[in-house]
Amino acid sequence: MEREGRAGGAASGELVTIGEFARLSRLSAKALRRYDELGLLRPALVDPVNGYRYYDPAQVEGARLVAWLRRIGMPLNRIGRVVALDAGAAAVEIRAYWARVEAETAARRDLAMYLVDHLSAEGGTMSRMPDNAENKRSSGSAGSSGSAGSSGSVGALAIRCAALTDIGVVRTVNQDAAFAGPRLLAVADGFGEGGAEASAAAIEALKPSTWGRDGALSAADLLNALEDTADSAVRAVRDAVAPCEAPDGSGTTLTAMLWTGSRLGLVHIGDSRAYLLRGGELFRITHDHSLVQSMIDDGSLSPEEASSHPGPALLLKALVGEARPAAVAVACRPDVRLQEVLAGDRYLLCSDGLSAVVDTADLRTAVVAADDPEEAVRRLVGLAREAGGPDNVACAVADVVVE
Repeated sequence: MEREGRAGGAASGELVTIGEFARLSRLSAKALRRYDELGLLRPALVDPVNGYRYYDPAQVEGARLVAWLRRIGMPLNRIGRVVALDAGAAAVEIRAYWARVEAETAARRDLAMYLVDHLSAEGGTMSRMPDNAENKRSSGSAGSSGSAGSSGSVGALAIRCAALTDIGVVRTVNQDAAFAGPRLLAVADGFGEGGAEASAAAIEALKPSTWGRDGALSAADLLNALEDTADSAVRAVRDAVAPCEAPDGSGTTLTAMLWTGSRLGLVHIGDSRAYLLRGGELFRITHDHSLVQSMIDDGSLSPEEASSHPGPALLLKALVGEARPAAVAVACRPDVRLQEVLAGDRYLLCSDGLSAVVDTADLRTAVVAADDPEEAVRRLVGLAREAGGPDNVACAVADVVVE
């Protein structure tokens, strides 16, 4: 057993034993031994004869940081990255980690609320707007095209849709992908060396889905099918970027809606977005998995300030390669949920090449004014180009109609 007390003889000055250092740092001796083995917190000196560990008191601040990070639940491998950073970069990393925790908690909360609604209605479908809709009314004049929903419509529902991508004005390669079909509406925004392959693979993984024919699946079965579909996209992206030199640096966002004939299932990860036009109002029904969005959520930034935030568009969640040693790792499990549908609804899915440069009021005006989805996607790509087209653009629009 290590002796309590002090030891000298190191160039950094007087050292303390592991027992004394445990008291100073609020970490147990057992934890300190474990962190030494992992290379997370090395002692300043190990006695070559008896193996006693001695620490420099200057290490206390770093050890306390380790203890605090463990207290918030941060994994040890991520703590190792944080303690190696300077104070400013460490603060960014901790913010990113906690924002991801909150995003994942919000996704579980949404599922819990859905289950409460579902069980309370004894198997009935949801009958209200989702709680996680952004519910921010856009400004501008009202319009009627594609916006007058009615729950009393008689007859089977179907979707009419269109999709379009554009390289933009500045970029030389298009890494965005979009798809619109009778069962699937999807956009993906690729990044990194294998970004184009990742976005295409994510959408392609959703196309073979045959679940929900004729709306036969129950709500519970549909949620399970959505989870399976999301997992397929995760695997497809990992396989697509595996040949890259740095697969962890390549990946894609994904926002998709899958149509069963009576319900829409939403799969979402990253900062591409889904909007719903209903009753003349445009609602954002996804939540960005980004550092800027987390700063809006905690009050550090206002929505107006976020539009001109100088920092990089840092994603907290995305579909990425298997290895993730980067300073800010991202999660790769998409959020899934069910979306209520009314005849007359119009849905817009888009990458941030559109939403980051065109404000919500102009988005709403374009979506309302278009007579059909084909016209809508052309108008939207035109707006992005008029705003300078700094990024690739992907968008898809679908109308819910009575057959």
